[in-house]
Amino acid sequence: MKVDLHVHSHYSDGASSVEELMQIASKVGVTHLGLVDHDTIRGIESAQIAGKEHGIIVVRGIEISAYDFKRNRKVHILGYLFDKEAAHIQALCDPLLKRRHENSLWQIEQLQTNRFEIQLEDVVKKAKMSGVIYKQHIMDCLVDDRFNTPSYKELYQKLFKGNGICARDIGYVDAVAAVQAIKADNGYAVLAHPGQLDSFDLIPELVKNGLDGIERNHADHSEEDRERVEHYAKKYSLFQTGGSDFHGDYGPPFKLGDELSPNGLLNASFIRDLQTIEIC
Repeated sequence: MKVDLHVHSHYSDGASSVEELMQIASKVGVTHLGLVDHDTIRGIESAQIAGKEHGIIVVRGIEISAYDFKRNRKVHILGYLFDKEAAHIQALCDPLLKRRHENSLWQIEQLQTNRFEIQLEDVVKKAKMSGVIYKQHIMDCLVDDRFNTPSYKELYQKLFKGNGICARDIGYVDAVAAVQAIKADNGYAVLAHPGQLDSFDLIPELVKNGLDGIERNHADHSEEDRERVEHYAKKYSLFQTGGSDFHGDYGPPFKLGDELSPNGLLNASFIRDLQTIEIC
């Protein structure tokens, strides 16, 4: 198996359609692709249909935008192989998506007030498949430059960080509640890229609430980060995953399939469940 468990599509803040993702995955030999769009499962069925055409197993997934309120930092929680209805996950995430969309509308108003040339209808077109406006859609209407270019980064920092006119964040969900929702829907809960967000300290509390694994292989992880993941995984009997965190043109220049889940570090039940997924 060649398993990339961290891929985003245009159903959230990725630039690529699910068909484009499957074409790329097929070329690089990925056999199992985890679609983990932010706070939504909207694209999973379409991705599974596209995957069938390319012989790729699409793993039902999500990346929940959560928060560690004790330490005041963002935390991302990945969920996999949960119930198709995902009732608890959607109950948690739907209000979050609403807050994100409303905040984005406010950000567009701030840009217009400050004489930036941006039209709401243009942004809505960019966000057509997600139904929710993300900052990437706004930026796509402001600049032609790509995510990793200096000009893009400079404008993004100016607008959305510090004292920028769009620097207002949303209320995220509690990280423990995110793990609990995934477990309530019979899924596997995994802490995403703890090295990137410095969320290692939260692991013991998440474990008490059902955490199953930690993402080890990620482009933003240093060797020290990977060693820390291995330490916590061994200490708490957690399995280790990995993925490219691919966003296409809306993200860093990570290539789909560059980071994979280490098959030898996935637990037996998770591997068994992966192997029994049918190409629907």
